[in-house]
Amino acid sequence: MVKITRVYTGGGDKGESSLVDGSRRMKSDLRFEVVGVCDELNSLIGTVLMEIQRLPSHEDGGERTNVQRVQKVVGEAFGRIQNELFDLGAELACPPENLPEYMVLLSETQADLLVEEMDVWLEDLEPLSSFILPTGPAPVAMMHLSRTVTRRLERATVRLMEHEGEGAVRAITLVYINRFSDWLFILGRWVSSQLNHDESLWVPLGQRPAEQGVAGRVRMMRSNDDDFTDL
Repeated sequence: MVKITRVYTGGGDKGESSLVDGSRRMKSDLRFEVVGVCDELNSLIGTVLMEIQRLPSHEDGGERTNVQRVQKVVGEAFGRIQNELFDLGAELACPPENLPEYMVLLSETQADLLVEEMDVWLEDLEPLSSFILPTGPAPVAMMHLSRTVTRRLERATVRLMEHEGEGAVRAITLVYINRFSDWLFILGRWVSSQLNHDESLWVPLGQRPAEQGVAGRVRMMRSNDDDFTDL
């Protein structure tokens, strides 16, 4: 068990920091970049969880049951995921050959569980007819942002492998990251469905009507600030 008595040590004041094996590298090192993006992703997941808990309860009836279902499912899943992302960050903070023997690492078990959950959520969803625009209720929009950060983590990990060799990370690590981005995408769709929120689909430029812009709308608002019936 980790025991932290203080956060500040002064050891990084000159731009260096320590990996899990005790070796020192500059903070600009690609391995620290990977670890930093993983930490950023985990923090972002925390904000998604916050937005989930802030969903209106609809105590007058209506969608209350669905909100509670979403809060229960996402709360349990993200509690596990945030721990796994800490596991992932700790592993990435060290070349595989130098990892401590006591460290329990992510395996196919965790990656397979992501797939199992995706399959269950997909049972409730209609097939897509187009790409989805990254928007929606606050927690769903944050999930879209989280999946893009996950892809950035994936790209940073690949760059690390290119720099240090394929053995710079374990193969299952990259598999887990790849699955997790898909997991966030499908979970976001499932949450939208449970909240009865229509997804915004991408309409290609050639299929969209002529674009008028919003200048005319602003002029109309200026001419009559009390008339918002057309908004």
